[in-house]
Amino acid sequence: MGPERESGPSSPGPPDRRTLRLLERRLADDPLVAGSAFDPDSTEPRVLEARLDSDLFSPSIDGARFDIRWFTTADFTIHYVETGADGHRWECRWDRHPNPHDPRLHFHCPPDGTETAALELPSVHPLDVIATALAAVEERIDRAWDARD
Repeated sequence: MGPERESGPSSPGPPDRRTLRLLERRLADDPLVAGSAFDPDSTEPRVLEARLDSDLFSPSIDGARFDIRWFTTADFTIHYVETGADGHRWECRWDRHPNPHDPRLHFHCPPDGTETAALELPSVHPLDVIATALAAVEERIDRAWDARD
């Protein structure tokens, strides 16, 4: 079921365009972020894609991004994806949405995002949630560089 559909209690609802624009402004000021774009466009955004600055990553990483969906129900998905020089993907996801198999607030664990764990956040305000995701990526970058030393 796509995020733009409103069909029943398991639907996260329509996109929260105001929050997506707020997050775009916040990410524009973050040194990790090289740029962002809305999908399908800025008039009717459903997803905010934030491309991270590849110069900050170890040479084995070709690119990294966040795909962010935020809904009027205050549900969200923040999907982090790294693509390695060898084509390998490393990903995780912070989610808040109704579903039958996980707590509403949960985390899809790396390296492939298939395993989930309950997630506790001190706040589900959009700026706090994105700060949590950015801090996790900063830690990942630091660990990758430390591993090379």
